[in-house]
Amino acid sequence: MDARQYAPATQRNREPILAILSEVLLTRSNVLEIASGTGEHAVYFASKLASCHWIPSDANPAAQASIVAWKNAQQLQNLDFPLPIDVTQASWQQQVAERNIKAIVNINMIHISPWLACLGLMEGAGQILPPGGILYLYGPYKRNGEHTAPSNDSFDRSLRDRNSLWGVRDLEAVTEAAAAQNLRLEQVVEMPANNLSVIFSR
Repeated sequence: MDARQYAPATQRNREPILAILSEVLLTRSNVLEIASGTGEHAVYFASKLASCHWIPSDANPAAQASIVAWKNAQQLQNLDFPLPIDVTQASWQQQVAERNIKAIVNINMIHISPWLACLGLMEGAGQILPPGGILYLYGPYKRNGEHTAPSNDSFDRSLRDRNSLWGVRDLEAVTEAAAAQNLRLEQVVEMPANNLSVIFSR
């Protein structure tokens, strides 16, 4: 059986995200993707950013199987097999300690996970990334405590109904968590469907 999974949002957002990544990622970089999900973003970005080496990861075994299936189907030399990384676990960054990671990409995770996942991501990024290294985040955010669109407000309510620990995060709180790990906010870019690209540097 083909273990590949599909996420409809990937088809809609991958090109706008690629446009930003093409600007902020250095060539010949090892890029760690945290919470790669289905693996569709990983194969797409690896195919379009051929000078970068893409290292996907996910804590979910079903997602890992999907990533492997996508990798096998695409046969991309610059795409690794997925790592079983869970950023809520202490010392997760040790799994990539020898990988010379220059950038970390995290798409649509922070709002569909406990706040502890955001804190763990920031702590690991602060330890893994070299000076000038990039942390790229994508997803919906509140700004100054307010939703940026009614649809995001509805989405936030639906997330919290599913799990009280989930929810659209305040960009200011995420930025503060990043700053505590010596990650500086460089740029916020408005994206389609009321999402944001948020770029930090070490």
